[in-house]
Amino acid sequence: MRRRNSGFLSFLKGIFFLGVPQHRMRSQITSNMMMSSGVMVARTYVYDWLILMVIVVIGSLLHLIHPFYRFVGKDMMTNLKYPLKSNTVPFWAVPTYALLLPMVIFVVMYLRRRDIYDLHHALLGLFYSASVTTVITNAIKLAVGRPRPDFFWRCFPDGKDVYDQLGNVICHGKRSVIDEGHKSFPSGHTSWSFTGLGFLSLYLAGKIKAFDRKGHVAKLCIIFLPLLVASLVGISRVDDYWHHWQDVFAGGLLGITVAGLCYLQFFPPPYHAQGWGPYAYFEELELSRNAQAANAADVPDAQAMETQNESHLDEQSGIGCMGLTLSPTPDQSPQDMESGGR
Repeated sequence: MRRRNSGFLSFLKGIFFLGVPQHRMRSQITSNMMMSSGVMVARTYVYDWLILMVIVVIGSLLHLIHPFYRFVGKDMMTNLKYPLKSNTVPFWAVPTYALLLPMVIFVVMYLRRRDIYDLHHALLGLFYSASVTTVITNAIKLAVGRPRPDFFWRCFPDGKDVYDQLGNVICHGKRSVIDEGHKSFPSGHTSWSFTGLGFLSLYLAGKIKAFDRKGHVAKLCIIFLPLLVASLVGISRVDDYWHHWQDVFAGGLLGITVAGLCYLQFFPPPYHAQGWGPYAYFEELELSRNAQAANAADVPDAQAMETQNESHLDEQSGIGCMGLTLSPTPDQSPQDMESGGR
């Protein structure tokens, strides 16, 4: 059974609920108490989760495919001789700030609002954004096969370059390092950063009602912060000589586009009057209001019917009493009734 929130907890939720006018809090708390459980919501979107798993598997399998070995001539090595450096932002850190951080914020918002639709749709939209971006990014990487800026040292670790009769490189480095050297376009770090933090930026913009035309510039600083972090990650990829600037630009554009599409699938635009909640929340709220209106309309009808039935019973009772007085009994004749009447 669903536990009822106490009045104190409801009061705290009203205080901590960002960006929602005071006159809406009471109706939202009432509606949240009538919302479906998380299990029912998960069952409703079970096919979406299954498709998400398929996309994740596809993204994992793409790592097993060798990229296209694009022709790299000696004259092209001029822009590919940058030093081979380690990553300023390691690969394991990307899911931490692009997935784990938004998930923590989603859970915090759920603890304040107790809106299961908001939590479910935010998580599902974030996972779809990250998984779709991964598949698109890796597929393009494999198909394009663009060399990284440090490709020379990946191909020739000893610094001695060798070419065939056509002028193409004959690499004698480690195979996995060479394969990674052909995955420059687009930047995976950048696309992942913009898809995760971009989704978070849109989510925060809706929750704090950043575009409510009240002129609170501080709200813009909040939603720009995740995008700034994503931009710095992209710049670090150029500084580490793992990507060209075109790779970073394309990765950022890809990530923010996928994040926007996935976000708008579940939430209204942040500038919308109802941009602080998911579509499903307002649908549930409308159904609840319609049900309450129907119940309120049924009460007068039931009272009128009951009054009509009582009047009908009283009328029948009066007629019955008159019949009992005027009708002769089986043991009494009409003459006896007249003499008794006299």
